[in-house]
Amino acid sequence: MAQTRKNKKELKTEFSYNRLWKMLIDRDIKKKELQKMSDVSAASIAKMGRCENVTTDVLLRICEALDCQVEDIMERVAKEK
Repeated sequence: MAQTRKNKKELKTEFSYNRLWKMLIDRDIKKKELQKMSDVSAASIAKMGRCENVTTDVLLRICEALDCQVEDIMERVAKEK
């Protein structure tokens, strides 16, 4: 039998990466270029585009490539219903 997970409290917020996309536009950097600069997979970049979770390693690689802080590329926002 499969174990059932305890029902976790549904979150009301999520991380938005709109700050990252704006920074890329301001610096004239394409997502493909960011992928190469940061050695992050296309799948991780796509996850960020859908406001899905990525590892802190991905965030750190992007921050190092862009020479910025994590709060410069993401923020916590209310989930849309």
